[in-house]
Amino acid sequence: MKHTNRLMIGAVAAFGLSLTAPVLAQQTITVSTWGGPNHGINTIVWPTWKAWIEEATEGRVTVEVVHDMGPPAAQMEIVADGIADASWIFHGHMSGRFELTQLPEFPTFEAFSSEAASAAYWRTYEEYLAQAEEHRGVDVMAMGVHGPGQIFTRDQVDSLDQLSGKRVRVGGGVMSDLATAMQVSGVALPPTGVYEAASQGVIDGAMLTLEGLRSFRVAEVLPHTLTVDGGFYRGSFAIVMNPMFWDQVSPEDREAIEAVSGEDLSRLFGYMMDAMDERGVAFAEEQGNTFTEASDEDIERLREVTDELIAEWNDAVQSRGIDTEAALEHFREQLALATEGESIADRVVRQ
Repeated sequence: MKHTNRLMIGAVAAFGLSLTAPVLAQQTITVSTWGGPNHGINTIVWPTWKAWIEEATEGRVTVEVVHDMGPPAAQMEIVADGIADASWIFHGHMSGRFELTQLPEFPTFEAFSSEAASAAYWRTYEEYLAQAEEHRGVDVMAMGVHGPGQIFTRDQVDSLDQLSGKRVRVGGGVMSDLATAMQVSGVALPPTGVYEAASQGVIDGAMLTLEGLRSFRVAEVLPHTLTVDGGFYRGSFAIVMNPMFWDQVSPEDREAIEAVSGEDLSRLFGYMMDAMDERGVAFAEEQGNTFTEASDEDIERLREVTDELIAEWNDAVQSRGIDTEAALEHFREQLALATEGESIADRVVRQ
């Protein structure tokens, strides 16, 4: 009888503890996204990062993606102000604040994947660029680049001379500088405005990524593409986090989240861009679009222009306190090493 009573008392005590013990709620990273629902950032990057985080934290932290919290140029402030916990930013949207991030945008005249370039960019950011604190107010979780920017035109173009005087869409940064050097009349437009502007004859062409052939229907209105190995330019991105978010999670979970971010998340971003470029080219080929490689003569001309642009960039960012020549050399060395590295492909989750 006494033994039975002790069991009953123990059971009641345990039940009481279960009612009063604190239950740790699952933490959610609210991600602001400005890409369309079918953009690879939403179908590849965020679902995969969510799966990685949930596995790494044993389900204690998850990710929720929210659309249309603000325009692309406002994402940095949205995260810094705590409206969202994380987002992806395009550095070219904030001209003047980000200068060092032009480093991976210059032409290389060599074909390479955006995945490898993004991994190399992350390594260069950690080694050199982070010291300048251009991302002050947020924590950088990944760095990335989009695919090779090429030139799309209404009429077939076989040389840079044929572009002289044409009205071509540009988006800022290195591509605008290149357009000026090529005596092209640059027209500032977001990618979403290219289809309408081209169909109405406002522009004769556009500097854009290959994925835009499909996602922005560029192949339908600008059916000819002039290409350069590695692209005429690249574009620089970052995935950023509000520093105050870490106050909500344990040091253990922070370490776990950071372990599946950094270079892995950078590679994932680049992999996504590669996948979208492949879809864009396939779509354009189905439309009967033409692809013309720039001549050796034009490549030499572009090399001279690029050298001039890099020299101007070095002068412009001297005040940031970074050895940009060493940083650029490091990026190119890491690009070669990252190309030989293991792809992130087998770890990707698709939605």
